[in-house]
Amino acid sequence: MFLPSFAQINPKLQTKVEQLATAIEPRMIEWRRDIHQHPELGNREFKTAAKIAEHLKSLGIEVQTGVAHTGVVGILKGGKPGPVIALRADIDALPVTERNSLPFASKEKTVFNGQETGVMHACGHDTHVAVLMATAEVLAKNKSELKGTIKFIFQPSEEGPPAGEEGGADLMVRQGVLDNPKVDVIFGLHISSITPLGRITYRPAGTMAASDWFSIKVKGRQSHGAYPWMSVDPIVVSAQIITGLQTIVSRQTELTKEAAVITIGRFQAGIRENIIPEEAFMAGTIRTLDESMQEKIHEKIRLTATKIAESAGATAEVVIDKKTPVTYNDPALTEKMVASLQKAAGEKNVVRINAVTGAEDFAFYQKKVPGFFFFIGAMSPDQDPAKVPAHHTPDFMIDERGLLIGLKAMLNVTLDYMFMK
Repeated sequence: MFLPSFAQINPKLQTKVEQLATAIEPRMIEWRRDIHQHPELGNREFKTAAKIAEHLKSLGIEVQTGVAHTGVVGILKGGKPGPVIALRADIDALPVTERNSLPFASKEKTVFNGQETGVMHACGHDTHVAVLMATAEVLAKNKSELKGTIKFIFQPSEEGPPAGEEGGADLMVRQGVLDNPKVDVIFGLHISSITPLGRITYRPAGTMAASDWFSIKVKGRQSHGAYPWMSVDPIVVSAQIITGLQTIVSRQTELTKEAAVITIGRFQAGIRENIIPEEAFMAGTIRTLDESMQEKIHEKIRLTATKIAESAGATAEVVIDKKTPVTYNDPALTEKMVASLQKAAGEKNVVRINAVTGAEDFAFYQKKVPGFFFFIGAMSPDQDPAKVPAHHTPDFMIDERGLLIGLKAMLNVTLDYMFMK
């Protein structure tokens, strides 16, 4: 990869871009609120995609729709030759019922995995869409002065596609979103409700964890609940397996090397209080930041589950599905772009952080081209950091003043990379 050493962006262009960014802020917030009020789950973002496509077309940007089901890609060719820079925003919402008094709170309902639920932008993807729509408008207004090509990637299903479907960044990459024209570098951001407003955080190399999902089916022998000695109780065996899995992290994993997490998020067994069932089922997620640790933990999960079950006369079937690789920020690229973030938020407000055990399918783009993914703080100053609602929760909320900082950061990394030599 060619890494330029210094930027020579025209000061007049920089000033113009900053003025346009400030001017578009009210509309950017309006877009965010509209998308927030009308959220859509992965591979079903039809209205969101239509809104994005209409906006890009109004700017004279070449538009592709239906990419990876509901994705939208815009291509803006500058007036001068230069690199191909991709900018990405995820557009899907979550099966979460919103719980606040915002006038634009979501009232959408759906059925997900057989359960009735609300639909909510509980991870801030609505803000990502609005920021990239604004980025596209500001850059399109300066098309003749741009060097190279900008590819705007509005990606569906970052949170994962519906059962039995493909989707997300993996499918977009396989469908050629990084080709025609071939992308040289990609940038992405994520809003953060737990990071103070005004702050931008980043990390070189492994930034967010690989995410694997796993399931374990424990099969025993059914009996009357009054006669447990006639059973092989899969619930008790499962409880022992759950405890055993935690010792993989606490006693068998070199945590001074990298963090690791094993979480059981689902457990299902039985139908009646006085019946010991034949089977129990559990499912969860594994988070790792090192590939060798990832493989070892997979091996330990299989060994722990099957041997604990065997010791009780039961059987355990383990299935592990690799979902998302490590989000890896190219170290050299990251170093070059820190100054761009500092222009957006101030030098003291750009902070290097430790790795995050959350996962991001932005990682699939980074497997193919150098990429840089960073975080925009949006926790209001009046909030208690110890009590602020986390992402993926009904009370999730962000301070919309963070959108302008996100917009300036995205514009800066794009233009600075474009004009570097």
